[in-house]
Amino acid sequence: MNPQDRRCFLKTAALSAAGLALSHVIEPSNARGAGGPGFVTTNDGYKFRYEEAGSGKPLVCIPGWSQTAAQFKQQLTGLSDRYRVIAVDMRGHGESDKPAHGYSIARLSKDVHDLLADLSLADVTLMGHSMGCSVIWSYWELFGSERLAKLVLVDQMPFITANPAWSAEEKEASGALFDPNSLYTNINALAGPDGVKTTEGFIGAMFTPAYPKDEVAWVVKQNLKLPREYAARLLYDHATRDWRRIIPRINVPTLVVGGKTSLVPWKSQVWIANQIRGSRLEIFEESEGGNHFMFMENPQKFNRIVRDFMS
Repeated sequence: MNPQDRRCFLKTAALSAAGLALSHVIEPSNARGAGGPGFVTTNDGYKFRYEEAGSGKPLVCIPGWSQTAAQFKQQLTGLSDRYRVIAVDMRGHGESDKPAHGYSIARLSKDVHDLLADLSLADVTLMGHSMGCSVIWSYWELFGSERLAKLVLVDQMPFITANPAWSAEEKEASGALFDPNSLYTNINALAGPDGVKTTEGFIGAMFTPAYPKDEVAWVVKQNLKLPREYAARLLYDHATRDWRRIIPRINVPTLVVGGKTSLVPWKSQVWIANQIRGSRLEIFEESEGGNHFMFMENPQKFNRIVRDFMS
């Protein structure tokens, strides 16, 4: 190769390398979506698994107490034509690491923060189901709207355990399921030798009678991937957190979804929507799969609502 050809070759190679580097810089990170499972590592050193599908604006799905990313399978397939859908296995849940500590709502919200940072996500629509809403409210308390564009809050009351001194109006707004005595009864049953049986009773009440029994059994199997001792510890923390002063501070567009026959009283979802200025409210009727897992029972309607909200 003569000197002139060599200079031409080196110039062309340099321009090609620069173009490749620039393409990585300007490619929107939120638009990428490799698909399938992935892992991030939390700041205290544990692997946190997620499922991913599609590309575009990110929708990050946080499951409820003892639930898994797999339960968002209809959202991973049904919304990934337009969005980058990411569903997570929280610490101890599903296929994520199961350390002996960290089973609190605040720690789980920090894990979500670690995930968003590790994947360089911004303008995220964060969707929580059940306890996933509490994780979002804790995230809001700790990090505000950092990396967030919108919220989807699916069927979680503001406070699970009622104060015996509350008025009837306060009880209705909170949507409480437990009083202090019943809380400890259920926590002890979960952590004890009847933990699996107690779990089956919990989950069975969360679906309409029309939902197939084999699908309910699959949900129970997913639920049991979190060891019952850890599940009891987490439920106690979850059930003793009062979010009624955090919820009115939310100032991003929010969709609130409830079920008419859910164990979460639907009027508590009305209260939440009334506290967040400009929020949207959708209550599924029983005939529409309107129990606690409406996103599994009626994914067509649920996905349509989420799609419209994100658009």
